[in-house]
Amino acid sequence: MPAPSSSVDVAALATRLRTGVWRLARRLRSQAHVDLTPTLQSALGTLDRHGPMTPGQFAHHEQIRKPTATRTIAALVEQGLVERTPDPLDGRVSWLQLSPDGRRLVQRVRRRYDAYLAERIKGLPADELAALERAADILERITAEREPDR
Repeated sequence: MPAPSSSVDVAALATRLRTGVWRLARRLRSQAHVDLTPTLQSALGTLDRHGPMTPGQFAHHEQIRKPTATRTIAALVEQGLVERTPDPLDGRVSWLQLSPDGRRLVQRVRRRYDAYLAERIKGLPADELAALERAADILERITAEREPDR
């Protein structure tokens, strides 16, 4: 990856990006109108995107420790948003997947998020829409990189 231009204050840019992303995330959560923590919403999104998985795979995708994954899974199962089924070949393993209620909730929240964002960007000039498209590509790339274990 090439070094950033010397005219760019990378630390200041990082601060602006962090602030903007957090503010956007907070506004999106306010549009969801669901009584779930951001952690539980993230967990539902992971199960939706990656399909059925074991608790260990879930912890890996969410980049959390297994005890945290266990608590998160238990909360979602208790609310009827996730189903846990035993593996037919190995009784020590269980599989997690969204319940029908969980899938409907994820779809409803995503529609609200998308509508909120679409409403705010639809009137932007073409050059700003193109800049947002490039920024989305960059954000997807830098967030897809796995963080080192701490």
